[in-house]
Amino acid sequence: MKKSQIIVLSVGLILVVALYTLPTMVVDNAEDTANLEQTAEAAPSDMAAEMHDPNMAPVDRSAVQNLKVRLENEDNKENFATFADSIGSLYASSGKYDSAAFYYESAANKIPSQQRWEKAGNAYYEAYGFAMNEEKISYLAGKARENLNKVIDANPDRLDLKTKVAMTYVSSTNPMQGITMLREVLVEDPKNETALFNMGVLSMQSGQYKRAAERFEELVGHHPDHIQGQFYLAVSYFESKQQNKAKKQFELVKNMTQDPMILNSVETYLDRI
Repeated sequence: MKKSQIIVLSVGLILVVALYTLPTMVVDNAEDTANLEQTAEAAPSDMAAEMHDPNMAPVDRSAVQNLKVRLENEDNKENFATFADSIGSLYASSGKYDSAAFYYESAANKIPSQQRWEKAGNAYYEAYGFAMNEEKISYLAGKARENLNKVIDANPDRLDLKTKVAMTYVSSTNPMQGITMLREVLVEDPKNETALFNMGVLSMQSGQYKRAAERFEELVGHHPDHIQGQFYLAVSYFESKQQNKAKKQFELVKNMTQDPMILNSVETYLDRI
C-alpha cells in the first residue's frame, strides 16, 4: 500500500479509499513485473521521536506522563516492560498506534517474547494502515515486518501474520515480494480470506478487472458474507464490461447490508448500467 492505506474504520470507508491508495502495479502477470515502480523512501533517523508525542486527551496524557517518569527511573527489566506495556495500551486505546508500537517494542526489547513481538508488530501494522506520509509509511511498514517476522520465523504456519507482512512489502522498494508472499499463502491455504481479498484489490487497482473478478469470485465462494468482496466483485464485473453480472451482483449487495455508503455506491453504479 502507498500514500494512504486500506483504513479499516468502517466498511464504507474501505470502499471509498482502498482502490485509489495502492501502488500501481501488475500483480498477476509475471512478464510485466520489471515495470514495477519503486517509490518508497528510507525512514528519517528522527522518525521515532515523532511517534510518541501524540495529541491525547488530558486524562490520558497525565496517565502516560506518570508512567513515563516511572519508566525512566526503572532499572528492573520486568517492571520496565510492565510500565512500557501500560503506556502502549493507553496509546492504543486512544488510537495512537504508532506510539503504542514504540512502547510495546521497548517492552519486547527488555523482555523478549513471541507475544511481545507480535503485539509490537501488530501495532506497527495498524499505524502503517493509517499513515499518510510516504516516509512514515515506509518506516512503519519496515518496523511491522521486523517485529512480525520474529514471530513468523518461530511459527512459519502463522499465515495471518505472513499476509500482513506481504502487504507491507507492497509499499516498499520490493513490492513483488509482497505479491509473492500472498501467492505463497494461497498455495498453503487456497481459501485464505485476507490473501484472496488483497490480491483482488491489488488487481483492481492495477486495472486487471477480469483477474480481480476471478479473485473475488474465489473469495465470496468460500466466504459469502464478506461484504467488501461482494461489492468489489460487482465493481470488477462493471469495469470489465460484464454488465448483466454487475447488475445482478449489485442487487445482491443491496440485500446484504444497510450501510448507507455502500448502498449509495451501489445505486450510483446501477444508475450507470
